[in-house]
Amino acid sequence: MSRYELSDAQWERIAALLPGKAGDPGRTGSDNRLFVNGVLWVLRSGAHWRDLPERYGKWKTAHQRFSRWSRAGVWERVFADLIKDRDNQYLMLDSTLVRAHQQATTGRGSGPKRGAFDPAVGRSRGGLTTKIHMACDSLGRPVRLLLAPGQSSDVQAAPALIDGFRPTAVMADRAYDSMALRDHLAGIGAEAVIPSTRSRKTPIPHDRALYRLRNRIERCFAKLKHFRRLATRYDRLAAHFLSFVQLAAAMVWMR
Repeated sequence: MSRYELSDAQWERIAALLPGKAGDPGRTGSDNRLFVNGVLWVLRSGAHWRDLPERYGKWKTAHQRFSRWSRAGVWERVFADLIKDRDNQYLMLDSTLVRAHQQATTGRGSGPKRGAFDPAVGRSRGGLTTKIHMACDSLGRPVRLLLAPGQSSDVQAAPALIDGFRPTAVMADRAYDSMALRDHLAGIGAEAVIPSTRSRKTPIPHDRALYRLRNRIERCFAKLKHFRRLATRYDRLAAHFLSFVQLAAAMVWMR
């Protein structure tokens, strides 16, 4: 087995979630495992699709199938099923910037005008970047992922990351220190474990011992960026890049 491929145990966890099972409409996905392993090879290596090893089949067919599954929400469903066993006691919020490669910011783009940039690419201190907003459970495993332009505010994404969860505490760094977010957390019965910004005249105390657990989400981002397709964004379409992020997050859950 290649170092990039699914183990038997990992395959058993997701096989039933993929299209092509008996009774599903369309063609039978008899080669689903081979295809997913090919996508993982691209995700891990960061290589061009056209460099896909021949053992995984024709690269163009694999790319088209990846795009089709992305549009159908297959990768999102796999991720959503795996996180059903999450630890809901705490929720951790953070974000990371991913530099957009030239090939992700050229061409016609996906906007209504020719040459329009994808809405999830923006200009920040690092140049053209995409920001991945993430929420993790108590064990530091991803439970929600959002994409935004690189210059977007962390705290603005927080309500969407929290929506539907009922943790006893939410941990985040100073970028999330706002009264609106603190009031929102109080409304759902969650303790805000968020340090005050240095500009706040009267600092709001937080549980320092609990805050130390927040390094788990930072370690999670480090694991995700072992997948080279996430360390740099090569995909023009946000939907394709998000699908890769979801697959990488699914692999974190299957370790």
